[in-house]
Amino acid sequence: MWIHILVFFLTFCFMEFMAWFSHKFIMHGFLWSLHADHHKKDHDSWFERNDAFFIIYAVISIGFFLLWQNNILEIGLAIGLGIFAYGLAYFLVHDIFIHQRFKLFRNANNRYAKAVRRAHKMHHKHIGKEHGECFGMLLVPFKYFKK
Repeated sequence: MWIHILVFFLTFCFMEFMAWFSHKFIMHGFLWSLHADHHKKDHDSWFERNDAFFIIYAVISIGFFLLWQNNILEIGLAIGLGIFAYGLAYFLVHDIFIHQRFKLFRNANNRYAKAVRRAHKMHHKHIGKEHGECFGMLLVPFKYFKK
């Protein structure tokens, strides 16, 4: 039981690295065509091509659930839930809190909330795929905590 809880938390933490890695090298790399509309909207739809990345990680999470369900990987449930929990946190922070796709958490104004907003604003300062910064989501560089 404890190993499953540990794997869940390790997976959640590892997903911050995966978010940074996939954002820097995949989204701002060979799949820029899916991510570009997130930096410069070129359509009238509420949905973005960038939303495909949620689907990609959801499929990976479901894959681990299936590995667990079919007795192929005992810790598959813990891994799948860790990926799902990170995806939910990412959605709440990125899509709801920062980009206000739903009008919630508008009054969050603590030091961490301000740092997350500053770091993400610096990321979106660059419209193109080159010269980006702050590719992670939940771990924010210390310089953005300064007033």
